[in-house]
This record gives sequence, structure tokens and C-alpha cells, in this order.
Amino acid sequence: VQLQASGGGLVQPGESLRLSCVASRFTLDNTVGWFRQAPGKEREGVSCMEKTDSTTYYIDDTKGRFTMSRDKAKSTVYLQMNSLKPEDTAVYFCAAYRGSSDYADICRRIWEMDYWGKGTQVTVSS
Repeated sequence: VQLQASGGGLVQPGESLRLSCVASRFTLDNTVGWFRQAPGKEREGVSCMEKTDSTTYYIDDTKGRFTMSRDKAKSTVYLQMNSLKPEDTAVYFCAAYRGSSDYADICRRIWEMDYWGKGTQVTVSS
């Protein structure tokens, strides 16, 4: 199983980025999520998607700004990030979970994620 995130970059506050994560077909039939780790901080869940109906959980700080989506045909999950803020600066990772726990709970219990991809750097700075 491989996960590969891409799409990061340097943007100014208020701008947008779309992250992509290419995964195996098996992985996208499971709960998938986006996580981030800022310098000096612990890794945190940003958004997690339920495996069957694509219901999505977002942390409060990203609600209304970030949108997670999934395209199973392309084996890809996306994170559209709008109105970016300097505090969104972090390395962003995608990950997958094979178990049956609630997708929102798993987003907060990141140590239970089964597969992790390499991260992509997002820097928001003027």
C-alpha cells in the first residue's frame, strides 16, 4: 500500500491550494484522512472521510475553508484549501485506516491510522 501526497507550495495568506493523494484502490475503500504537522507541534488530524458515504469530519479551524473529496476511479483523495492562513503552515500527510472505528474519532486518534504517505509542505506567508 502506498500513499503519495502532492500539491504543496508557498502561497500568500488568502490564497488557495489543492493537495492530492494518490493511493491504492484498496486504501480508498477505507477511512482516509488528511493530517498536518507544524514545526514544533504534534501531528493533528485535519479532515477524515467516512469510507462508505463520504461524510467528512473537519477540525474547527478548517471548517468552511477546507474541502476533502475522493475520486475512487483515480484512486485519489483531495484537500481543497481556501482562504489559507499563516497558521495553516505545516507538512500535510494523507493516511488510511482499515478498522471500524468512527471516522471522526479516528481523526483525533491519529496513532491508529494504518498507512501513511510522505508529506507535502504547505507554507503560507506574505
